[in-house]
Amino acid sequence: MTNSQPFYITTPIYYVNDVPHIGHAYTTIAADVLARYWRLRGRDVFFLTGLDEHGQKVQQAAAKAGVAPQTYCDNLAPKFTELWKRLDIRPDAFIRTTDREHGRIVQRYLQELFDTGLIYKDSYTGWYCTFDERFWTEKDVTDGLCPDCKRPVEQLSESNYFFRMGQYQDRLIDHIKIHPRFIRPESRRNEVLGFLQSQKLGDLSISRPKARLSWGIELPFDKDYVTYVWFDALVNYISALEYKPPSPSVDTFWPANVHLVGKDILTTHAVYWSTMLMALHRPLPETIFAHGWWTVNGEKMSKSRGNVVDPNKMLEVYGVDAFRYFLLREVPFGQDGDFSEQAMARRINSDLANGIGNLLSRTLTMIERSCSGTIPDMPRDYLDGEDARRKFPLLVQAKESLKTLGNHLDEMFDGFEFSSFLLLVTSRVSDVDTFIDKYEPWKLAKDPSRREELDTVLYSAAECLRILSLYILPVMPATAHGIAEQLGLHINWDSPFLKESVKWGELKSGTKIRKGNALFPRVLVTESGEYDLASGKAELSKLQGAKPVSDSPIPSRPTVAPSAAASPASAPPTGPPAAPLQITIDEFMKVQLKTARVLSAERVPKSEKLLKLQVSLGSEQRQIVAGIGKKYEPESLIGKTIVIVANLKPAKLMGLESQGMVLAAGDSDVRGLVTFVEEVDPGTKVK
Repeated sequence: MTNSQPFYITTPIYYVNDVPHIGHAYTTIAADVLARYWRLRGRDVFFLTGLDEHGQKVQQAAAKAGVAPQTYCDNLAPKFTELWKRLDIRPDAFIRTTDREHGRIVQRYLQELFDTGLIYKDSYTGWYCTFDERFWTEKDVTDGLCPDCKRPVEQLSESNYFFRMGQYQDRLIDHIKIHPRFIRPESRRNEVLGFLQSQKLGDLSISRPKARLSWGIELPFDKDYVTYVWFDALVNYISALEYKPPSPSVDTFWPANVHLVGKDILTTHAVYWSTMLMALHRPLPETIFAHGWWTVNGEKMSKSRGNVVDPNKMLEVYGVDAFRYFLLREVPFGQDGDFSEQAMARRINSDLANGIGNLLSRTLTMIERSCSGTIPDMPRDYLDGEDARRKFPLLVQAKESLKTLGNHLDEMFDGFEFSSFLLLVTSRVSDVDTFIDKYEPWKLAKDPSRREELDTVLYSAAECLRILSLYILPVMPATAHGIAEQLGLHINWDSPFLKESVKWGELKSGTKIRKGNALFPRVLVTESGEYDLASGKAELSKLQGAKPVSDSPIPSRPTVAPSAAASPASAPPTGPPAAPLQITIDEFMKVQLKTARVLSAERVPKSEKLLKLQVSLGSEQRQIVAGIGKKYEPESLIGKTIVIVANLKPAKLMGLESQGMVLAAGDSDVRGLVTFVEEVDPGTKVK
């Protein structure tokens, strides 16, 4: 594979009998990510999605709505196109099977197969499932239910036209064995092979009598019949190349590189479509990739259960890039996954708000304060050689790990390893946070003789962010744009800037940064961890918009203080030390200790000791004034998880209200904050 080869990717054309749900979004986001990535690598890409608008289910749904089938489809089609725009999905073409051009091409292929004797008419009796629009044999049906969707079937006897699918069984088995990339992942390949090798493949009914179903493409050789919906739908992958703008040619893009499908329609693609292509003397697609299903809180999605996830609501609450990120990060692509808002909130807060969002904020804050808001100087060879490895080993490690990630991008995107890719991205973010904490640029800024070291650390942090913004563009385009904009960069996002390896040191010194709003506001979670979109309990945490502390009254201050030094601290007592205070367990239980995530930190004017912190407790946000300014620079605290006394009565210090107390170790001087080894969600009770 070279970057000069075209790349053609398709989603299924979605059945237009209802509004789009998370399953539609999942497949189409994945396709969009792949299309974006290979464009950045310089390939000529064509990305197709669309709607399957014929068939019995559509005809019945239209009748129930009291409108004509075409009107019904015309009303629903914008629901999909509008959602794709909201999700920042950019297909090259959107096909509808009611397009006249598509219908003519389907009829042309049907006539070709009929003329060569590969379609014949015969009578048939079988069990018919209206939902799946397919016949089943007697041995397939148990208790009168469809083996696939478990809905009731009805016995039908009728004459139909059949495609001689069975004669291609051995050829298809051989193709699957010879081409290990044809059906992916491997578990699905084995599934299809097992099916083909264990039973005789029958012929496929490719028509429906108009007397029973009139909504479809008429057979060119018999006006009393319409085309079976699956024959009609599958042809879209080639028909679109013949007539959809910007007029790509079949010769350029066929065979498709990837058909992305859900595992429930793997058989129709791997067997029906493959044998149809063989009969039409067309090459088979390179890969049919069948991904898993999403359950919701452990249950299968269904309208009857009322648990179908509406992507539009998720976007309203969490934002586009956060939703795209969660779907591709949470579960390895190809496996089943369980969706919950609690899981998404945790992922957003830990990976995005406290991860790359926090890194951008703290880096730009330090550049503002120490470098007058411009990218500092750094000699281009400063991280090369043994001296650099000795003096800045963590910077060298971060630089090399980004290079390694860049070298493996093709491999990961070709392997549909979205989750692994995003895990490596968050690991690179952690690398940068680690070297910032290690080299403490806020301390370097106080010593003019160490200016070169300061510039090196801050330049390296900004350069890592620049490179990460390029890598994450396919998954989170708005985030990539936001990082670049705040770094003061002007990037042609439509250019193939990943065609060559991304080079270290291309961030220009002297560039004026433009620090803006947080990339990912934190998500507030209810005390019970539940989400209720209808009542608005799931809210975005913003500095001005979090749930006020007065909404949750704080009990009176307890009679006991923690034994560790706490902040804000009052003046040290005079006189002899008091005997240790003894309290009962009941008294101690009155103290509410909780974890809190530091969102922002700044010095209190005219105070050497006090810092003003904004902290998240998960379900609320508070302001705490803490006497830890001699030990910590404000920037070093952002993103840290600390422990606070949560039920202190608010008090004022230097005119600022403090809504809690930070726990720290030490006597008269603070020696360290109480924190955790493992990641702990904000608002967790400390026992």
